[in-house]
Amino acid sequence: MSIDSTTPVPAAPQISRPIGRIPVTEVFPVLEDGDWPAKGTVGEPFPVRATVFREGHDAVAATAVLVAPDGTEHSWALMKDVAKGLDRYEAWLCPDAPGLWSFRVEGWSDPYATWVHDATIKVDAGVDVDLMLTEGSRLLTRAADRDLPAGAAETLRDAAAVLADTSLEPADRLAGGLSDDVAAVLAADPLRDMVSPTVSYPLQVDRRLAQTGAWYEMFPRSEGAHFDLTTGRWVSGTFRTAMPRIDAIADMGFDVLYLTPVHPIGTTNRKGRNNSLNARPGDPGSPYGIGSPEGGHDAIHPELGTFEDFDAFVARARERGMEVALDIALQCSPDHPWVTEHPEWFTTRADGTIAYAENPPKKYQDIYPLNFDNDPEGIYVAIRDMLEVWVSHGVTLFRVDNPHTKPLEFWQRLLAEFRENHPEVVFLAEAFTRPAMMRTLGAVGYHQSYTYFAWRNTKKELAEYLTEVARETSHVLRPAFWPTTHDILTPFMQQGGTAAFALRAVLAATGSPTYGIYSGYELVENIARPGVEEQIDNEKYEFKPRDWGSADATGIALLLGTLNRIRHEHPALGQLHDLTVHPTSNDQVLAFSKRIEARFSPTGRADTVLVVVNLDPFLTHESLIHLDMEALGLRGTDSFRVRDELNGEEHQWGATAWVRLDPRAQTAHVMAVEPL
Repeated sequence: MSIDSTTPVPAAPQISRPIGRIPVTEVFPVLEDGDWPAKGTVGEPFPVRATVFREGHDAVAATAVLVAPDGTEHSWALMKDVAKGLDRYEAWLCPDAPGLWSFRVEGWSDPYATWVHDATIKVDAGVDVDLMLTEGSRLLTRAADRDLPAGAAETLRDAAAVLADTSLEPADRLAGGLSDDVAAVLAADPLRDMVSPTVSYPLQVDRRLAQTGAWYEMFPRSEGAHFDLTTGRWVSGTFRTAMPRIDAIADMGFDVLYLTPVHPIGTTNRKGRNNSLNARPGDPGSPYGIGSPEGGHDAIHPELGTFEDFDAFVARARERGMEVALDIALQCSPDHPWVTEHPEWFTTRADGTIAYAENPPKKYQDIYPLNFDNDPEGIYVAIRDMLEVWVSHGVTLFRVDNPHTKPLEFWQRLLAEFRENHPEVVFLAEAFTRPAMMRTLGAVGYHQSYTYFAWRNTKKELAEYLTEVARETSHVLRPAFWPTTHDILTPFMQQGGTAAFALRAVLAATGSPTYGIYSGYELVENIARPGVEEQIDNEKYEFKPRDWGSADATGIALLLGTLNRIRHEHPALGQLHDLTVHPTSNDQVLAFSKRIEARFSPTGRADTVLVVVNLDPFLTHESLIHLDMEALGLRGTDSFRVRDELNGEEHQWGATAWVRLDPRAQTAHVMAVEPL
């Protein structure tokens, strides 16, 4: 059948996202096709990955482009083929200010690389020699005719002239087009044909403390608490009596001082010591049973002091270089003002009673959970306004208790509003729950999250988990590693003694940019309440003054101070994305490294730290370490120097090293890696 000029041409089908001339697919880091922003941090290099390919055999290349919040192109980087045969490319970019950034990947045809491949083969084989050299000359002339620095253009024109000079031997002409100078010019200003950009993908960039910091948790009521023999009752510590402890915490080098809830505590169904159902006279109750006639979430427990006292506490912490984080638990004691003022905010059972919190078989009779399906707008406004109160009093970080039991749409709205009005405020999700919920809390706006670190103990478990949080989920979830919390004391920590506390502190402080220590860690508090993974005489239910003078005996306080100093001195430990696990010959010895390149380092120098840990708190272990020299920035190097930042010892190592670690003396090495 013939088609004459009057036959209508079929309309082109509507394509939602046309593929480029040089296809670019499987871009990372991208969340939900770019509907939500990936996570970025000021001064933190992050990897951009994509699959880039084309039809036929001509060479392709790709560029990653970083776009600043004002829409200007901030920087770009050529992507490297990191998986031969799979067309997988990678480059690293680095934002330098907070805000909503974006990035894209540009695939393009690389005529110079195509010519190099073909010309090298053909000239060597004596096939189409003059034709290939002439085409190379024309190609470099075209490249030189662009807007280039004068010296770069001159280099290309000189090479084009050599390629066109028939008085020279073909090999010499070809060498002119393949020179290092030509390659350097075209690496800095590549000749790009058929440029095919992806859409721009969002990147939310936060301040440094959103990713990197050392947290110290304390119950302020325990500091200065004492038993009054006259009355036979405990007297609570206050913000004023807790202030002297700030200096010791700051001296250990912590960045964040995290306070458990400081609000009035209800008396109805108040929990007694060790979570008993019957509180004795004078038992303070759990600070998570929030609310009494004295006030709710926007009030301070009268026994702790006043807002003036709280302000003084925050100011003193800031004087010592720390910011204050406050624990927010969105639940209410039966005595909370909201219960009488807004009974519709809770769930009423068939018998007319308000449902208390349950996680069967666990029951929490002293708290009522909020029902976010009842008056969601009223609840939202109340919580937002409550948080604003604490921000106005200097709180810049919030540790949110059990955020996974509240609707994600609530968090998405609240976190977006705070990001707009208070971009400096950081939210940490205490979400020990299923991976999908943990990741999505990060995706909708949480800056960082608790993790499964406390339960990862074997070499295999730790190696897999370190790799996961650094390379697989870092764009959506910033990890916080806590060896223990006021709720968690794992069997490993119960049984391993001081060595367990030491090695887990090393793993937490070096394996994650953010880690945290619960008060009393320095004293190796490791006796569990029978049947549960938490301490006996839990501080949640009683005052717990401590003899800090005895902390020196364990050496843990000194270790924490040393680890925090090392973290401050080595920018490699403050970054999240570049971590490599190195094979060892002993299953009780874990080795991993972290590295930051000189172009991204705040010191202007590359920084590499190699961590080796004996995971057995009881026995000495020896091991060979088979080092990935390229990951250490030492490709082509036979030997290098390591300096153990824990004790100052120096050694000369090669690609295979030997270690012996005695948990009674030193359970780990934290090595600064330096070329000879």
